Amino acid sequence: MADRTAIDTIRGYFYQFDHSIIQLLKLEKNADSITVEGIEDIDISTATDETAIQCKYYSKTEYNHSGIAEPIRLMLNHFAEYKKGNAQKIKYTLRGHYKSGHHKLLLPINITTLKANFLTYTKRADNTKQTFEHHNILGLDDTQLNEFLTLLTIDINADDFDTQFNELVGLLKTKYSCSDFTAEHFYYNNALRIIKELSIKKTPKARSITKCDFFNKINTSQILFNEWFLEKKGERAHFQNLRKEYFSSLNISPFERLFIFEIDSTQYQRNELKELLFTISKKWSKTTKREPKPFCPYVYIHNLDNAELVALKKELYSEDFICIDGYDFSGAEFNPSSIVKNANFTNKIKLKIINEIKFIDEVLSTAKGTKEVYQFYIQRPFYENNGISLKHIKIQVGKLNNIKNIL
Repeated sequence: MADRTAIDTIRGYFYQFDHSIIQLLKLEKNADSITVEGIEDIDISTATDETAIQCKYYSKTEYNHSGIAEPIRLMLNHFAEYKKGNAQKIKYTLRGHYKSGHHKLLLPINITTLKANFLTYTKRADNTKQTFEHHNILGLDDTQLNEFLTLLTIDINADDFDTQFNELVGLLKTKYSCSDFTAEHFYYNNALRIIKELSIKKTPKARSITKCDFFNKINTSQILFNEWFLEKKGERAHFQNLRKEYFSSLNISPFERLFIFEIDSTQYQRNELKELLFTISKKWSKTTKREPKPFCPYVYIHNLDNAELVALKKELYSEDFICIDGYDFSGAEFNPSSIVKNANFTNKIKLKIINEIKFIDEVLSTAKGTKEVYQFYIQRPFYENNGISLKHIKIQVGKLNNIKNIL
């Protein structure tokens, strides 16, 4: 039961975050903004209006008035401050998704319903149950309560979790004229990260973002390793989608492919790296006698100590796994023409290892034909090609083993 409750709570957070992103996407002007966890879950600020939105997601719960009574009373608290001149006038929206019980609430609510079902409550005081009328505690009369109702919107028929998410993806696809995959794994992934980071800032000002800033921040060509995105999507499904999008049929064409990734020294194990190199070589090499255009991939390993790289190569050679690195003999200078030579059945070359990042552009400039670079990084991309025409995919990963799972 505890696990299911935790899952429902997490889905509630995602529901709120997704609605925040939708509101940003629907803003009309670049200077319009939202505040996450402001007066309510989401505050929307435009040139003409201020709106505070409270989101409730109870997909397994029946609607009851008591479930939204406290949020309405808190909204009324703010309204009372506005009437005293201590707060600005805003609109209030309470939107929720419930499993059932929608018939219990007749909309729009009138002042009698407001008082009876949402503002009047009982609680223990001095060991006895006492009845309280919140509007009287705040000193609000019927005229003021009617004014509050003109500012209040209640929607207990809000979209379910998946329908809302599909709307969000659709908005991103329209905005960027992109595929489902790109909308979800690039733009939504980045948007979710931004909203999550805003939600934990200390001040309302720090939790605010304009439409312009939001779009600038999510428009990136990198696939980020976002723990909240993985929590929602599931790590296995995320890796499967990446594999389907980028790595499902690469073996068909004899392209010049470079796989670059970095080492986290605190987690490094040679066996893991070897398994990854074997996987890359096996999946993206064709060197049989019958292959008219034999080929094998390049790799560059960032932050691998040079002594360890030498030891790794010795071990690979001892296992008859032939690699070349662009050095023709001891003491020779790096020769890009040497490393780009064709692998084939006779020379048994299985992998081309680029020792230093400064050699990558030389190799790519020397290599002929279609070029593709697949960069896996931990914190931020560490390689950018200098004007070379090629496909460059950047994917953030948490650890080396994730790359093998993606490939």
